Amino acid sequence: MTSPETPPQNPTPPPTPDGDGFPAAGPPSDGPPRPPGPGGGGFGGPRPGGPPRDRDRDRGGRPGGRRYFPRRKVCFFCANKDTIIDYKAAEGLRRYISDRGRIEPRRKTGTCAKHQRTLSNQIKRARQVGLLPFTTDRSRNPVPVTRDR
Repeated sequence: MTSPETPPQNPTPPPTPDGDGFPAAGPPSDGPPRPPGPGGGGFGGPRPGGPPRDRDRDRGGRPGGRRYFPRRKVCFFCANKDTIIDYKAAEGLRRYISDRGRIEPRRKTGTCAKHQRTLSNQIKRARQVGLLPFTTDRSRNPVPVTRDR
């Protein structure tokens, strides 16, 4: 006596109608086809929430989509060759110190690398002599935080 053959539990689905050889991506659905994605239009479809936008306006009004680059800052000391960076001129060095007493970076002041090195050395020298503060009074003595209850 032989036992009857049982069919396989998970048969492979038939290929898709276009004949690409890949099985369909899920069970067949009942009803009309749904648009792809949450927007309802797919990649080239209409945008939800209004008319299509003008691409030049999206980029800040510049035609062609060119990016904004700020104007390059010129080193003050290279432009004025007769200006000397000296630790004794503390008022001139204060321009390159933040309100918290930190040395401002090149990207903010626009000084070149050569003059930024000299500038930082002279600021440090002026701090040692006592012409410039290491920190401000506010950061040295912070105001206590009070909570209203």
